[in-house]
Order: sequence, then C-alpha cells, then structure tokens
Amino acid sequence: MPRRPEREQEPGAREGERRRGNRLGIWFFAAFLRLFGLRGAYGLLYVVSCYYALVDRSLVESALPYIRRRFPGSTLLQERLHALRLFVSQGKQLIDRYATVSGKGVFQVRLEADQEFVSRIRDPNQGAILLTSHGGNWQVAMTALGELGKAVHLVMVPERNPALERWLQPEGEAGKVRIISPRQYLGGVVEIMNALRNGHVVSMMGDRRYGARAVEVDFLGEKAWFPYSAFSLAAAVGCPLVVLKTIKASTYCYVVDLTKVLYPRCESGRDRVGQLQPWVQRFVDSIESFAGEHPYQCYLFRDVWKEGR
Repeated sequence: MPRRPEREQEPGAREGERRRGNRLGIWFFAAFLRLFGLRGAYGLLYVVSCYYALVDRSLVESALPYIRRRFPGSTLLQERLHALRLFVSQGKQLIDRYATVSGKGVFQVRLEADQEFVSRIRDPNQGAILLTSHGGNWQVAMTALGELGKAVHLVMVPERNPALERWLQPEGEAGKVRIISPRQYLGGVVEIMNALRNGHVVSMMGDRRYGARAVEVDFLGEKAWFPYSAFSLAAAVGCPLVVLKTIKASTYCYVVDLTKVLYPRCESGRDRVGQLQPWVQRFVDSIESFAGEHPYQCYLFRDVWKEGR
C-alpha cells in the first residue's frame, strides 16, 4: 500500500535517535565468537545487556508497552528484569544471525510446515507471502526456506546503523535473498506483485506499519493497530499467506514454523478493510500465542496499542 512520507522513518530508528552498536563493540563480539564460540559471545552479551537495562532509559521504555501487557502487575524491578531478559534474548538472535551469515555457526534447523501448503508451493507458478513478526531469527529461517525451492524476496527497511548493516548484511546468504525496500515508489508494491505473480515467495513484516495503514484488532487484552497491506496483496493476487515463526529452542537449534496458512479473500463492492480485519486478527492471535509460549522472543519494542490510524 502507498506509504505516508511523514512516517517514512523506521520505527526504533527515528531522526535524532541514538543508534546503538558501533564498529568497536561489534568487533569485540565477532572476536569473542571466533575465539570462544557462541557461548563466549553470549557471555559478553550478558554484560552489555545489563548496561542497557540499567542505563538506557529510552530502550527500556520502548519495551514497557509489551512488558506491561504480557506481564501485568509487575513491579518496577520486575519490569527491569523482564527488559533484561528481552535484551539478552534479542542479543543472542543477533549473534546467531552473524554466525549464520559469516559461516561461523552451524545450527540445526527443523522445519514444521503445513503439508498442503508445501505441496501447493512447489508449483513454479504459485507465489506466497511469508508474514513475519519481530521475533525469532529470519536469517536462520532462510536456510530452512531453501527446501521450498523458491526465490525469496525480503521486504525490509535498510539498516540505518552502518556498523550493523555491514555485520548483518543479508546478501551474505550468497544471493538467496533479494531485497525489496518499502521506501521506494508505492512502498515496493509493484515489485512485490511482480514477484508473487512470477511464483516467488515474498517475506513481509506484519507487526510494524512503516507508514502503511492499519486496522484495529485485539492483542494481549487491549485494542491495538496492525497493518493490513500484506493481506490486501494476498487477496489481490490470490496467493496463500503463511505465518512464519522462528523459535530458538536451544543454543544450536531453531524451529521454523510454517503451519498457519491463511487465504485472505475480498469481495468487490464491500468494505475492503472490514473484510481484511478478521484475517489480520488471526495473524495477531498467532503472535499472542507465540508471546504466551516464548515471551522473551517477542521483540515488539513499539507501542502498537497507541499508534492509531
């Protein structure tokens, strides 16, 4: 869907906001990974995460909307501990992403998928949308998606931090992933539609708006706002929409879950947004279920309950 220019900045990286992570700090993590393996890099991560949980007020506040709804009734100390666990968990995912991209880590990746969808997606003319959220590890997931035998297009906002961009460069996946920027004309809709009609897979983020219009749904006991553009595109092309969940099960094991498949439909002459809202709700229900089972792998550092239209 067309994006509003005034909301073009990536959430969490607004103009004037301090960018976390620099070349020296990232070099230390890379060095620890080379010398001591994943567990050594994780050890350094605990120190850094404690610093952010104690000192970085804006980062903690960005996590509080989720924490206060996922862990209602928490004291101030408990909220800080929840934030610390979130930072450690997300940090491990970032380290794992670098380990995957650089070839310094080998993870066991187990694919759990809807078999009807797998059979259908093997048709070279059948495209699909993979709808992700801010949880799990999409770089690791790409290794499992290779089993589908499809070109994958990733819709993503370019990293605004040059140090992190170089460290987590998706092109390190040897060209398996093609990037579509939502900052180009019409938010990349033309490129997305072409990819889907050519039988490719398009991976989109379903819990961040990036300036797109949103619809009101129920999430963690309150009304929240989530974008519906992915569902509108799936309905327009007539392709399946698959909820992609990546779960870190242990240090070296990930589970890629493709079991929830949706087929959004819209009838002409009726309220399009109203027809798409139930489909968005089903996706949000899956995020809520994921947050219930893996609360510290849900990195929704955004107040989706107050954003409005």
